[in-house]
This record gives sequence, structure tokens and C-alpha cells, in this order.
Amino acid sequence: MTAWRQWSAGIASAGQPSVAQLGAVAAAGYGVVINLALHDAPYSLPDEPATVTALGMAYVHIPVIWTRPTAADLHVFFAAMNEHRQHRRFVHCARNMRASVFVALYRFRHEGRAKSGILADIRTVWEPDAVWTAFLHQALAAVEGERGGRQ
Repeated sequence: MTAWRQWSAGIASAGQPSVAQLGAVAAAGYGVVINLALHDAPYSLPDEPATVTALGMAYVHIPVIWTRPTAADLHVFFAAMNEHRQHRRFVHCARNMRASVFVALYRFRHEGRAKSGILADIRTVWEPDAVWTAFLHQALAAVEGERGGRQ
């Protein structure tokens, strides 16, 4: 799997998995797959929802447009992660770029991970471009605002 990262005991992310790799994810005890990529992209599996559910995992699709990630996308992601927090959660997109940023922001917001730590985590996968850097900074500022500026 492209750019697999095990962020914690209960959260991993990667690029687009194959059917066999989804089987390995299920065998490793993951209970939910959250897909941030688009279904109609050339790299997508023909019927990922059916594949995932046949393997006994829940499937959540949150199509995040590469050039336009939004706060609404992020809030839907946070809700899905929280809804399935009793399970190990596997998050993917095409190359673990969207997924690494969304997981890092989740860990910052919901697990209290330090900003410096999540930025370093993201950089183990990629160096965000201008669109994703702006999105990341806006999301971090929003969370810091919720915390009253505490990091």
C-alpha cells in the first residue's frame, strides 16, 4: 500500500489499497474504512463499498476534492472518526496526502496532539502544496480558537 502510516494503535492511513490489501486491513482488526478519494477516479476500486462490507468492515465515503478541501469535509470526517472510535480506523485516499492531513487534524483536535507533532507527521508523507497548506492553517486556527489559543 502506498505511504502506509500507523499513527496510533487505532488509526492508520495510506494511499488507495487493492482488494487484497483491504483484506489485510480487515485481518489486522480494522473495523472501518474511511475513503477520502473520489469513486470515479482511475485509481479507485470498482466497488470498494461492497468489497469493504463483504470483509466485515464499515465503509464511509467522504469525497474530498483535491483542489478544494473544505471545513465541511473535515467536520464530516471528524464525525465519522468519532462515530467509529470503538473500532480501529483505516483512512485512505489516492496517495495518503488528503488522508494524512485529515488524520493529523483529527489527532490535533480530538486527541490533543501537538501542532508541531502533526506537522512533522504530515511531512513524513508529503510536503503540502499551497492549497493544502492554506487549508491546514485555517483548520489549525479554528481548532486553536475553540481551545482559546491553547496548543
